[in-house]
Amino acid sequence: MFYTTSTNNQTDLVTHLQDLATYNLWAIQRLVNWLKTKPSDVLDADASSSFPGIRATLTHIRDVEREWQGHLQQRVPAAFMRPVTDEESMEMVLDSLVEQATSFLQYVEGLTADELQEDCYCNLVFAGEICRPRFEIIQHCLNHSTYHRGQVVTIGHQVGLKDAPMTDYLFYALRVKEFRRPRTKTNQSTPKSFLAVNFFSK
Repeated sequence: MFYTTSTNNQTDLVTHLQDLATYNLWAIQRLVNWLKTKPSDVLDADASSSFPGIRATLTHIRDVEREWQGHLQQRVPAAFMRPVTDEESMEMVLDSLVEQATSFLQYVEGLTADELQEDCYCNLVFAGEICRPRFEIIQHCLNHSTYHRGQVVTIGHQVGLKDAPMTDYLFYALRVKEFRRPRTKTNQSTPKSFLAVNFFSK
């Protein structure tokens, strides 16, 4: 059993987005560590999904994070939809996925509250010119990666990989984030308000 504690402190936007970017890196690293234990021919196998297999889906996650980071930094990114090639080994794809998530987290950690509210101008293939606050684009990018990580797990089932690790946000919040948080006299004495039964295990 794992517990969280109630609190009246409001999480500001900076802290919230830094937490989500930290979670994104944690989930990607966990997924990559799992995939590195699997045969490369299985990871390259064709499957029925938005993208035709695990490799293509991972490449899409990495490339789209990279492109959105370019928009967020107001520099010209490369085209979104690049064709997937076999030039990169699977290990290179996996390592570069972690590297990109790390870069994205470092970028988010460097932003101020005012910078998160600034408008970003983007010219997108699927939407034309748009202007949105930086925090909305960050939220979109992190949500996009979560969506496609779920597809990787589903594709895994199609090709016989049925032991994927848990990467849900609440799992991260209860089992990873909670144990990294410094314990103080204040939060040690706060009454427990939520009981999380171990419903995460498979």
